[in-house]
Amino acid sequence: MSPRKSPFFELRSGAVDTLLFVVKTTNLEEMRAELTRRFEATPEFFANDTVAIDVRRLAENERVPLADIAKLLDSVRMRPIGVVADIAQQAWANEAGLPLLDARDTRASKGSEGDGAQAAAQPAAAAAAAQEPEAASSGAAEPVRIASTSSQTTVVDKPLRSGQRIYAKGDLVVLGMVSNGAEVIAEGNIHIYAPLRGRALAGVHGNHDARIFCTCLEPELISIAGIYRTAENPLPADVNGKPVQIWLDEEKLMIEPLRLT
Repeated sequence: MSPRKSPFFELRSGAVDTLLFVVKTTNLEEMRAELTRRFEATPEFFANDTVAIDVRRLAENERVPLADIAKLLDSVRMRPIGVVADIAQQAWANEAGLPLLDARDTRASKGSEGDGAQAAAQPAAAAAAAQEPEAASSGAAEPVRIASTSSQTTVVDKPLRSGQRIYAKGDLVVLGMVSNGAEVIAEGNIHIYAPLRGRALAGVHGNHDARIFCTCLEPELISIAGIYRTAENPLPADVNGKPVQIWLDEEKLMIEPLRLT
């Protein structure tokens, strides 16, 4: 058998979508208090989600204790997998023992002012990473049947139950309800022709032109290009439970009622 082939495992280059925890202060206590406040009310939103610590917003002379930040994230059930740093920061960032990652967000981190950020992150070294999913489901619920898929659009014609997750490289069309605890993710636009009660993340590779359309907005979380809003921030009455479209204006999520008649 060729030494390059094995029936037991494979090592491949790849990319993994993960949250970016963008550090904007060196005051760890203030960071701890804010993180606790933000996630205490909704502890399940980011439970067991992987996260990369992004220090690119810090000034050239600023440093933070990355090992302590990693412990802080772990205390709120987030799973730090590495650090995103500018070249000048990599020497001290590497001292924490976390892998250095490259982020594929299309806008410079110092120019983003949203509530949160999510981008594709991959190892800076040529180490192997998990393969990026085409359109996949995960969790204890039964697998989701994909009605059709192309290089541009994926269509799902069944409701999504808690624990199910769909990822689309282009646009994503969902014809059934996205239940609480379910998640739909797309590199392009998301269209949901039913209630959205779970999480919807569009433009996940930094596509700021992506939009979310749904016929009944009741979400746990909505996000475009990493700028997100959770149920912790109640929706206005004119869009809550209504047909809407969602897009980005600079770094602000805009939610507008859809006129369907």
